[in-house]
Amino acid sequence: MASVGVQVDYPGVTLEQYDEVVEIIGLLPGGPPPSGVLFHCVTETDDGIRIIDVWESREALSAFQVETIGPLFRKIGVLYPPVTAFFEVHNCFVRRRTGP
Repeated sequence: MASVGVQVDYPGVTLEQYDEVVEIIGLLPGGPPPSGVLFHCVTETDDGIRIIDVWESREALSAFQVETIGPLFRKIGVLYPPVTAFFEVHNCFVRRRTGP
């Protein structure tokens, strides 16, 4: 399976809502990501937030969206699905942490 890049735009969603979901999942800033994620970042946009991820596969991403993220965003009041665009990943560099 080939890795896949995804840009996910959540209009109307705040960074505070994003942080709430991350906290519910139990993820720590700079900590290890959920299984299947190779790269993750989030930024604020003019009308919400944008998430850029690289996943091991579309299947891993889809399972995470259906089983985890979708239900949690609905739980915190996000009513509309995000705008999602996939892109092919040719290469991805990730700095490895050394020490604490």
